[in-house]
Amino acid sequence: MTCIFCDILSGSAPASFVHQDDLCAAFMDIRPINPGHILVVPRAHAVWLSELDSESTGHLFQVAQQVDSALRSSGLRCEGVNLFLADGRAAGQEVMHVHLHVIPRYKGDGHHLRFSPAYFTRTPEAELAVNAGLIRSRMK
Repeated sequence: MTCIFCDILSGSAPASFVHQDDLCAAFMDIRPINPGHILVVPRAHAVWLSELDSESTGHLFQVAQQVDSALRSSGLRCEGVNLFLADGRAAGQEVMHVHLHVIPRYKGDGHHLRFSPAYFTRTPEAELAVNAGLIRSRMK
């Protein structure tokens, strides 16, 4: 099965790059939320964020920070920035290669990140403590 991001990174598929280095690349999303929407993609193929080594993960976010700064001074409309990483199909991941969206935002752009109604109901402290314990026991 072919990976479009691996094809882009190898040069066999086109992209409009804004950054390239040994660990990752950043290029324009072909279906942008707003003009300037960029994807930051590790060169190492990994489906899930947890499959990336810590150096690549940290570098991915460092490049996203640089892209954020560049967007804000580029002249493109950018009053704020969303960073979005969908990790798995249930989270909305469509291309099964880790990628971080850097999305310029402005008031009234018509795009929304919405939480389900459950978000507005406070979870009991006891349940939070149990869930924290389950996760804490698996931290490396």
